Amino acid sequence: MTAEEMWKQSGLTGRYDVWSFGDKADELSALVKNGIKTATCSALIFYELENEPLPQVGNYSIILDSNNDAVCIIKTTKVYITTFDSVTEEHAYKEGEGDRSLKYWQTVHKEFFTNELAEIHQKFDKKMKLVCEEFCSIF
Repeated sequence: MTAEEMWKQSGLTGRYDVWSFGDKADELSALVKNGIKTATCSALIFYELENEPLPQVGNYSIILDSNNDAVCIIKTTKVYITTFDSVTEEHAYKEGEGDRSLKYWQTVHKEFFTNELAEIHQKFDKKMKLVCEEFCSIF
């Protein structure tokens, strides 16, 4: 199903974003659809470099899998900026990955951000700013 088809089926109106979870699109979109993953984060620097607005509470997004098929619709419920080393156990748990521990989150996200930042010739820093987003799956 395309994002447009899912949006029409949902009965919702207004604006929505469409995106996927990068190289783990299938795994992470399934966690969202099943209500396990209710949070995510991104490096603030990419919003700044791309001059992209930050997510806002009340925003709708259609989450895609690796085939660009629509998996579910989420609604943003909370957005905040923090540093990598200040991410809480609660946020790590809400991200829903692995054993849901902060230690697991730190390990996989340090690797993810190291690789992502290398593409723009930047180095990982535990004080890097992250945009943390919480959401609920609504369709």
